[in-house]
Formats: sequence, C-alpha cells, structure tokens
Amino acid sequence: MKLLYYSLALYLSVDLTAAASRRESTEKPPAKPCTITSPTTGRLFDLSGLQVPRPDSVKSKNPRTHSWNATGYDIGYNFTLNICGPVIEPIKDVVGIEEHLWKNVSAYYKHSGKFYSLGLQNAEPVMRGRKLVLNYTDGSPCEPSTKRSYSKRGIDGRRKNTIISMLCDQDPLAPQLQLSFIGSPDECTYIFEGRSPAACASTAKKPESVGPASVFGIVALIAVLVYLVGGCVYSRVVLQQRGWRQLPNYDLWAGMFAFFHDIFIILTSSCARFLPSRRGYSRVGGMNGTTGGLGARGRSRGDSDAENRLIDELNEEWED
Repeated sequence: MKLLYYSLALYLSVDLTAAASRRESTEKPPAKPCTITSPTTGRLFDLSGLQVPRPDSVKSKNPRTHSWNATGYDIGYNFTLNICGPVIEPIKDVVGIEEHLWKNVSAYYKHSGKFYSLGLQNAEPVMRGRKLVLNYTDGSPCEPSTKRSYSKRGIDGRRKNTIISMLCDQDPLAPQLQLSFIGSPDECTYIFEGRSPAACASTAKKPESVGPASVFGIVALIAVLVYLVGGCVYSRVVLQQRGWRQLPNYDLWAGMFAFFHDIFIILTSSCARFLPSRRGYSRVGGMNGTTGGLGARGRSRGDSDAENRLIDELNEEWED
C-alpha cells in the first residue's frame, strides 16, 4: 500500500513539473503598454513614465496640466505631443479628422486658427536597430509642400505622421524629457528627438513562474492528499473501519492527541492557582466575625484537595 502511495505521488510531481515547464515556455504575458524589450540585447525600455495623464484622472495635488511641447523655430508654429497617450489639451475642429477621433490625437500643431493632427495614439514603441522609436500615424491630410516642386506629386491620400527618436540621457540633473523638433522634409512626416532618463535600458524582468519552493510545496500537498484519501479508502474497504478510525494510522494520531490533551490539562491546572478568585473576599468577611468565612475556608480547602488529587492522578497516568 505504501508503494502505491509513493508511486502515485512521484507520478503527480513529475507530471506537475512538466506541465509548469510547458506553460512557462508557451504562455507569454502581454507586454506592458509603452514598453519594449530589445530583441538583440534583451534590455527593457519603459516609456510609460513620460505619459502625461489627464488631470482629472490623477489623485496628486499638483498634476501636470499640459502635454509636452517642442518649438518649431523657423516654420512658424510649435508642436504639442504626449508620449504613448493622447494630448490632454482640449482640441476641436481638427482638420481632416472625424470628431470621435479628436480625443485620440497624440500630436498636433495649431496654425492660422486650425488644429492639424500629426497622428493618433500609439502605445507600442519599436526598435530600429539600436534606436528606440515611437510612431504616430493617421493624422490630418498632407498638404502640398512649398519646399520642393517634386514633393507635390503623389501627395494626395497621404496623412501626417510623427516619428519620435528616444535617446537615453543619464545626466542625474536632466529634466524628465527634452523634446526637440528635427524637421519635416515634405510637410507630411515630422521628426522629433526626445532625450530622457526613461529611455535608458534596464534589465527586463522575467515573467513569474513556479519556483522550486512552490513545486515542492505542491508536491507535498499532493502527497498528503494521497496519504489521507488512499488511507481512508484502504481502512474502509480492506480493514472495514468506520468513523474516525478510517483515518490512516488512527492509533498513532489518537495517542498524540491524548498526549497533548494531558499536557494542556496539567498546564491549565497549575496556572489556575495564580488566578484571582472570590475566596479572598470571603476570608476577609470571616476575619470580621461573620459566619460566611468558615464556610468559604472549608470550600477553599476542598477545592485545593480536589486539585491535588487531579494532579496526582495525571502524574500516575504519565508515569504509566
């Protein structure tokens, strides 16, 4: 019977370990938004700390009230962007964008009283070699460029988009993000550079899996269940036991329970002597001449004799 228990427990433990290994190798948790792991170095890039949340969704006392800005210098207008999220500024009448998509605009500029979208929200950075890049697409329709005559050909149907190249800045005194406008070669693609400590790679955290201690605990639990269930079945079917005697090794467990029960009785009986009782107040009354003191004194002696007899009986059982 014991051989059956051990074989079953070993089989279950091996099968459980193999299943855990298969699950770890096949199941991959979804990537956290605004993060990416480099396929070449295995390093983790997390830009989520650069996303500016809407003030009404932040519990802090002084939330940021504007998105990131970049100066356009010689082009006549500036840019407003957010990282991995839509801008928090209220915008409306965005050129070429349907109204229900205005809340998803992640980059824009305002020129001549009109809002132009440079792309909709995207929370998935990409790696271009060793470069960390964030793209926004599907912005406002592109306009013909006045910089190059050949840029007017094939411009119809294209929409404005944004490319943000994120660079690591390890300066401890550097701001959270330095965003710079690099250029727009065709007034359709807008290139920016962002420097931030958040763009520095860190060690990627491995997904949590079942460790050796957890596997050992699960195997031990299964072994206990096999012991109890198998022992009960064996005692009931083979030994024809009923009630608590169906438990495996019932005599052993019953003896251990009786042992601890006797120890508990001895300890509680010994500690009961130090507890306050009503006998003290009765004795005071007896000293003042009342007849209740004699009765209380007699009862106290009887209680003490009964306790002594109980302790003697327990000592004799212990010696036996």
